[in-house]
This record gives sequence, structure tokens and C-alpha cells, in this order.
Amino acid sequence: MAELIKFSENGIYVVMKITDDGKVRLLYMGSKEVDDNHLPAGHGYSLVQVKTADYGYEDHHGAKHITAGLSERLRYVSHTDTLSDDGKQRIFAVTQQADDVYVTSYYVFYSGISVVRSYTKVENRSGNTVTFEFISSFNLFGISAGGEEPWDKKCNISIAHNTWLGEAQWYKHSVAELGLSKVGGFSIKPLIKSSTGTFATDEFLAGGYFENEAYGTALMWQIENNGSWMWEVGDEANDLYLLLSGPCQDTAGWWKKLKPGDSFESVAAAVVFSNDGFDGTLAEMTKYRRAIRRPNIDNDNLPVIFNDYMNCLGGDPTTAKLIPLIDAAAKAGCEYFCIDCGWYSDGGWWTGVGEWLPSTARFPGGIREPLNYIRSKGLIPGLWLEIEVMGIHCPLADKLPDDWFFIRHGKRVIDHGRYQFDFSNPDVRAYATAVIDRLVCEYGVGYIKMDYNIEAGIGTECGSDSFGDGLLRHNRAYIAWLDEIFAKYPDLTIECCSSGAMRANYALLSRHSIQSSSDQTDYLKNAVVAAASSAGICPEQCAVWAYPLKDADVENVAMNMVNAILLRIHQSGHLAEISPEGFDMVSEGISVYKQIRGDIKTALPFYPTGMPHFSDGWFSFALDCGDKIYLAVWRIDGEDDTFEIPLKDIAIKNAKCIYPVSLESTYSFNKNVLAVSLKKRTARLFEITK
Repeated sequence: MAELIKFSENGIYVVMKITDDGKVRLLYMGSKEVDDNHLPAGHGYSLVQVKTADYGYEDHHGAKHITAGLSERLRYVSHTDTLSDDGKQRIFAVTQQADDVYVTSYYVFYSGISVVRSYTKVENRSGNTVTFEFISSFNLFGISAGGEEPWDKKCNISIAHNTWLGEAQWYKHSVAELGLSKVGGFSIKPLIKSSTGTFATDEFLAGGYFENEAYGTALMWQIENNGSWMWEVGDEANDLYLLLSGPCQDTAGWWKKLKPGDSFESVAAAVVFSNDGFDGTLAEMTKYRRAIRRPNIDNDNLPVIFNDYMNCLGGDPTTAKLIPLIDAAAKAGCEYFCIDCGWYSDGGWWTGVGEWLPSTARFPGGIREPLNYIRSKGLIPGLWLEIEVMGIHCPLADKLPDDWFFIRHGKRVIDHGRYQFDFSNPDVRAYATAVIDRLVCEYGVGYIKMDYNIEAGIGTECGSDSFGDGLLRHNRAYIAWLDEIFAKYPDLTIECCSSGAMRANYALLSRHSIQSSSDQTDYLKNAVVAAASSAGICPEQCAVWAYPLKDADVENVAMNMVNAILLRIHQSGHLAEISPEGFDMVSEGISVYKQIRGDIKTALPFYPTGMPHFSDGWFSFALDCGDKIYLAVWRIDGEDDTFEIPLKDIAIKNAKCIYPVSLESTYSFNKNVLAVSLKKRTARLFEITK
């Protein structure tokens, strides 16, 4: 007997149907309630897409991953609707089965947030080995439902481009501009964005944004895996669908054999639903990112970090060079001091990393000397580390067995002069833990900049069914190892860095408290990256370099500080050699940051003039703190001397420039618009009272 299952949670409306023949269809999930007469009528609304080697696809599909054969054979078994022990999560789960393969789709709703977190568990209860080639984490047909116009006229997608030195570049396109046009009942062309390998975000952030402008609905998604992932938007039955997954056979060389009694859980994905455009959707995603993050002191206190690398020592630290920098950092108001790369080698070090023993040439009195000096100045000391790799010329490399490393075609994988460790090997995890123990217990380190600078590729064959299976096993083992380290040292801050933001994903950022936003050394370009980064990273987790050059004028210094003040200050630059006026500008910026950082950790980011791009002459970024707004405004170039910033339905009671107060600032406000006049290559920070 057919049955409708209808419920709502935090502004998300869900309608499922159990058909007469036992199939389960997800008829609707969205931010607007619909009556039964307006439910989408398409035929392909499966809860999940699961492809095995036994069954192909059931329809004309091209590169699409829908109508997977096993999915079409699944029949309803049961469903549950429960609350977590703390009452903060509602877990709705539906189990189906075919050929004694049981597939459970989990939908987790978070109290007070318009988000669903989705993942899939498969269990082989048959007597045969089953090979899985694709398992969706989230599968929703009908995302373009609503509004009178056809979907190729009313819908757009924002793609989050990401690359080394050019992170967080969101570009909005109509679906037609992306190659999706309504040419019939369905086509075989999908829009697919994916990542394969260990640099999970080296081309795109692991998410996107979809908007139905005619209906006023939107959704934003993220895939929570620190390795390969895929998202797909395509047409089916006169509508569009969204499909999210971790690694699969087609895009990442993943397949998995489950023996009788074995089970497998997909990576998780989160989807936010909203009627409030990009900013409103991002606000909900930001709340969700905070909800899944490990509680930690760092994100409560938001300390100022000095790191000696960027536009400063550049990987060449010595005791003599560090002492004056430590003095200057302490005087400026920094609270952490991290010695970056190079501390473990007398000279060139790229292909020799792996032992993590301090250089005696760089530190004649031992590395404890500068570390103790950092502590004597009231700062917490830190060190750079790249624990997942070993240089091919490291003395240990030839002494270790091959199964410590990624293996393909019987050979160790080499990338950029390094081997990739396989953290699914317990001996590797023990080695890595011993390194952390030494840094924390012997050296007294309270901060680790955990970097990662290679692309180890599709995965490893060692102990795995496929290369992609080996990579996923490693990814999950590394996350489990991180959990163990944080359980052992709960107050230790470990920064997530990967050539900047090449692994900016919430598999890692649900553990790490802070993420490097970029390696960009040009402060003008870094301004764009910094302003845009909160669309992918919570503001209080987003570390932004402020690195004025020794000969920088005060406006240059001020922009460096504005770049970082609404996020996390990652201070650098030769502060001991900068001009007195420049140093005062740094100190003033850090002082302002300390006054407002209590607001940053709960503020919601928004973009009153749209997402910033490198071609923009003017751009802005804001944090909504409830009764007030902090707004950063930049002018890089552009012919107009004045920039008007609309704040939509927010009535401005008062506005004032809070940084830099010592430099001229020209601005005015009227109702909900702030007008700012700036010279080229300058920036200002405002506090707006609602």
C-alpha cells in the first residue's frame, strides 16, 4: 500500500513516498512547503544511488550517475525517526534492500539550523562478495521545482574555484552558461565537479550553491572528505537533480568489495536550504560548520599568531634571526609565535624531511633556546610540521618498509621529492604520534602548523581493493589519528595548512581549529582571497597573513591588517625592521582585533557587494554580530572614487571607522547605504550600529 511520509525540521520540508511495489521515492526536500498537488511528478526520485558490478544503469545516462541498477531494485524495509541523546540532532533513517544488500540512508537535522547532513551505509548480508562502484551521500531530484519559467531560464549555480595563491573565487553562472539546456525530457550531459587525490580543494572547494531565482529558493552544499569527492547537477524528468558523493570509480578510481557480513559507510555531505539568497544560505552553513566542529580553546579565545615565514624569514630561521622577531611580535601584541619550516635542517631541506630533529647549525644552543625565549616573552611557542610525508633523501626512508607508504604498480609513489605515508598502517600512526609527543612534551610546543605540500594522486594499492579505496582508508585513518592527538592534547592548537587552502574541507576543519587561507604573498591579491574565504571557512577558523614589507608605507600596512582583522590574524613580516609608523599601525590593528574578536567567533559572514574577485576595483566583506556589523572595504583600483555599499533591509543607526583611526577616512551613510571614498590601494574597517 502506498504511503506518504511527511515531516519538517528547521524550515526544511520533506516528503517521501513508499510506492505500491515497495520503492522509496524522495518526492520533495526544500525550504518552502508544497501541497500534494504540486509535488514533482518525475520517475527517478530514488533516495540513493548505488551501483555495483552486478548491475549497470537502468536508463540512457552518459556520464550521469543516476538510475544506478541496484538502486532501482531496492525495496523498503523500515524507517526510524529518533533524537540524539542531547536532543540537538534528529536522525531520520530509511533502510532498503535488494539481493540481501541492505542500504540505509541517514538524514541528520541539527536543532535551529536549516541543514541536513546525509550519508549512506551499505551492508552485505548475502552469501557472495559484492563490488560497489558508486554510493551517493546525498541524492535529491527536483531542486529546480517552483516558479513558472523552465529550469534553464530561472536557475543558476555558483562554483567555488580554488587554486594555490588564488583561493575562494566563487563565480555565478546560469545553468545554460554551464552547458545545461532544456532539450527534451532529459539529456545525458551532467555538470560534474570533482577532486581526485590528496589535494582535496586544489581546483574547487568541495561544495557549491544553487539558486532558483524565479521561486526564491536556494541551497548550498559541502562534501566532507579530505580526499576525493564529486558533485553532479543534471536534468531528469523535466527537472534538475543534485548528487553528492565521495570517491567513485569514474572520477577517482574507487571501488570496494564487501565480503559477506561486511559494511561500508559513505563520506558525509551537508546541504543547507534557504529562501534568503547566497548570504542567508551561507549564514546557515556557517552555523552548521560551527555545530560539527570539535570544541577547542583556540576558537573561543582567537589568539593572534605570529609566524616567521611569509615575507619574512621564508624557511630560514636561526636563533639570531628569531630573537629580535620574538621581541617585536611580543611588543606588537601577538600571543603565539610559530617557527616555520627549515628548523630541522642545516641547509636545503625539501627532499630530506622526515626525522623532525632540530638543526644544530641553526640553533647552536639547541632549539629549546628560542622556544624558551618565546615563552619568556609571554607567548606560546609553535613549530611547523609536515607529518604525512617523508623526503626521498631522508636518512630513514631506505630503512622503512614499503607498506609505510603509498604504493602503485609495486613502487613507492613519489611526488615533488617526497613519499606519501599511509596512515592506515598502525606503525605510521605510532611514528607520527611519537613526533607530536616529542614536540609537545620535550620542546613545550603549544601550536603546530601542520602543512602538506604534495599531490599523492589517486591512492594506493597496498591493502586495498582499488587505488581510490586505499586513499579513502588513509584519509579516514589520518582523521582518526588526529582525533587521538586532540584527545591526548586537548589544548594543543594544530593549524590546517596545505600550500595554503588546498585541503580546506570540513572533514579536517571539524577537527582543526584554524585553516591557512592562502600562500599569496601579494597583499593586494591576498585582500581578495581573505575577503572571500568566509564563504568556505568560518571566520574564526580562517587564518590570513598580515605581512607588511620592511619599506611599506602606512597605507600598505593598514591594508595588510584590514585583510586579517575580521578573521584570524596570522602576523608576519620583518616587524623588528619596519618603520616606527608601520609598527604602530600593526600594533593598532592587533589592538582593534582584540577588542572585537569576541564578536567574530559567533558572527555570520555576508557579502553586501557580492563575492570578491581579482578583477574587482572595489569590494567588501562584512560580519553580522546582531546589533552591529563589522564591514571591511577595499579599493584596489577602479575609476570611481566612492563606493556605495547597500546593507539591504538593515537601517544604519551609526557608522564609524575603527581602523585605521590615524589615517584619513571619508564616508557617509543614508538609511541602509554606506558610501566610502578611498584612494587606490587602501582599505578601511567600519563598525556599523543597526
